[in-house]
Amino acid sequence: MALIITRGTIPRTPHTAHYSEKDVLALEEIHGCVGFSGPWSRKLHYRAYPTEYKYTPELASLVLTPTLPPKEALPLQPFLIHTADMPTGGDPLQARKTIVAGPNTLLSIVKPDQSMPEQEFFRNGEFHELYYVQEGEGTLSSEFGVLNFRKEHYIIVPKGTTYRIDLSSKDAYFLLIESQFPIEWPPHYMNYGGQATMSSPVVETEIDLPEFQDPIDERGDYPLYVRHHGGLLTKLVLDHHPFDVIGWEGALYPFIFDIKNHHGIAREIHTAPPVHQTFQSGNVPYNGFSVCSFVPQMEGWHPKEVVAPYAHYNVDSDETMFFCNTSYGARKSVLKDGTLTFHPGSTPHSPHGKSAQASLKNRGTMSQRLAVMLDTFFETLRITECGYQYAQKDYATTWVDYLNE
Repeated sequence: MALIITRGTIPRTPHTAHYSEKDVLALEEIHGCVGFSGPWSRKLHYRAYPTEYKYTPELASLVLTPTLPPKEALPLQPFLIHTADMPTGGDPLQARKTIVAGPNTLLSIVKPDQSMPEQEFFRNGEFHELYYVQEGEGTLSSEFGVLNFRKEHYIIVPKGTTYRIDLSSKDAYFLLIESQFPIEWPPHYMNYGGQATMSSPVVETEIDLPEFQDPIDERGDYPLYVRHHGGLLTKLVLDHHPFDVIGWEGALYPFIFDIKNHHGIAREIHTAPPVHQTFQSGNVPYNGFSVCSFVPQMEGWHPKEVVAPYAHYNVDSDETMFFCNTSYGARKSVLKDGTLTFHPGSTPHSPHGKSAQASLKNRGTMSQRLAVMLDTFFETLRITECGYQYAQKDYATTWVDYLNE
């Protein structure tokens, strides 16, 4: 359950008359998800509904539909992509490069070197979004207000949010996860009152909320690009500024969570991924995915602990791991900052080379790792044509190579 927030001016009773100024009736909008059963927010617009388009809608030239890989990528195999080697360029919409995709989930790398064009906006009508900021800083502005982001921030953007991204650094580097299902705190961390339990590694109040801005009551041409129908973009031109909200309240809104505010849980022996879970999307374990944060924490201290993880696979889950740094011992031989691995659930993966033997000396020491993992549930992911283009082609045989060192 999200915190219920109120910002700006809004009537205490929903759907009752409220005025932006004398004789100007504020116009109400409900922004909800999961039919009328999921989280929602109520917004009051200054004088115009968000449906007032100045021109006939038209398809944009940019298409975000991921393309399938060549047949060489179809045999079952793991993949490794050094995403830092992918090019930088374009604005945060043009720079999206989807590298792994499934029916309900997309995973992209976004490396813009410019802000979105002035007075242009984006709305994802297909997916809820989770950005992880690997590098860069700037602002994400929406009708809810302004969020200032920086390195090591998660940014949650609900489906249907109208927003723009402006960079204050010369460029930026994001991991972007998109889901058809809302992205929320794991429900098993929450009590029936909607609070994080006392043993949860996340605290629901350790978030940054949008800083509410005065409404922009202006007329003009305001292009809004909406993603729909598998990656098409339609250009809608509003006749008024979309950030015209005089107030809002609810439980559906963008927010920021610093990955270092995931408070790792350590124990005497190896801790399995579920204890590292930060977010959840869908109805786990039946669909959707878990996002885990592997943050710096104490390694296991049992006198016979093997610090490196076991060989493993969960046959109902496909796993992607984004390595924010190279301090993850089990993979250290093959990592760069920003390396992403994709391991299909139908084949196991394990520490590389002699990592298990080497890890014995690290019992009870502090790990400086930082990584973001996504595990799907009953959803098969596939590498895309773009992902395969940047993938290391011999990754599937690197376990043998390193064992022979």
